[in-house]
Amino acid sequence: MRKKSRTSSQIRIERIQSRMTEVISLIIQNELKDPSVSPLASVLRVNVTKDLRYAKVFVTVMGTDEEREETIRGLEKAKGYIRSRLASAVDTHTVPELTFVNDTSIEYAAYISEKIREVMGNSNNEN
Repeated sequence: MRKKSRTSSQIRIERIQSRMTEVISLIIQNELKDPSVSPLASVLRVNVTKDLRYAKVFVTVMGTDEEREETIRGLEKAKGYIRSRLASAVDTHTVPELTFVNDTSIEYAAYISEKIREVMGNSNNEN
């Protein structure tokens, strides 16, 4: 089976996404003073459109549903500041418009793992 080769623009977008993930994480942890943004918020990944105009920032927050919603609202309020800080840290002509998304994939994975343990525990008890 032949491997698909990535184009230089795909490689560049991946590099930008990685850098944006790193920089936004640092901004959230070290610079934002908004008490509505949970200190337990982590940026999992950033997806940027091919034209670099828009970026979805996937954030996970350990806490209650209310804390997650409040953190996303706080990040949305701070996105102007975050974009201005990104402008100096990421080498792009324009800084993408940011949208923050609550990413529950870690919680879902933990839930599935727990269910698997339950099933495996039940099957071991039956033998």
